[in-house]
Amino acid sequence: MKKLTWKPVLGVWWASRSPSERQLMVAVALCLGLLMYGWLLLSTTQARAKLLPAVVRLQAQAGRQDRQAAEITRLRAAPASASTTADLRQLVQRQVGASGLGQSLASMEQMDADHVKLVFGHVAFARWLAWADDMRTQHLRFSRVRIESQDTPGQVSVSATVERSHR
Repeated sequence: MKKLTWKPVLGVWWASRSPSERQLMVAVALCLGLLMYGWLLLSTTQARAKLLPAVVRLQAQAGRQDRQAAEITRLRAAPASASTTADLRQLVQRQVGASGLGQSLASMEQMDADHVKLVFGHVAFARWLAWADDMRTQHLRFSRVRIESQDTPGQVSVSATVERSHR
């Protein structure tokens, strides 16, 4: 029994075609190859366009996580603050005075060793927000905050409880 291989069979088949048939087959094969390449190129371009917004979002998210990790490292490296009652009240009082919010402070009440309640009358919201952000550098955070808008644009009244951050 004789084993058939494709090479001689294809060679015989190809040789039995006329030159014009061979040219036509080569042209059709070339066109099919170009069409398949174009389809592949188009589908990869469309897939890239769909994925690009997700990549941008993930890069922004990674940047935020890097900044948060750096902030956590910085806060952990900072020395811990003292935990006496008077020190917390004095620290908050100094921060309020340094920020220029002292004239807006209506009351300050020491609740316990780790909590101070503040009430601001009319204060510029942007200024209060900047001060609240600065409080993090002192290892202080807000456990409760109530902000109410006032009749004057940009002015609010704030009732907030500041507490010592425990790491």
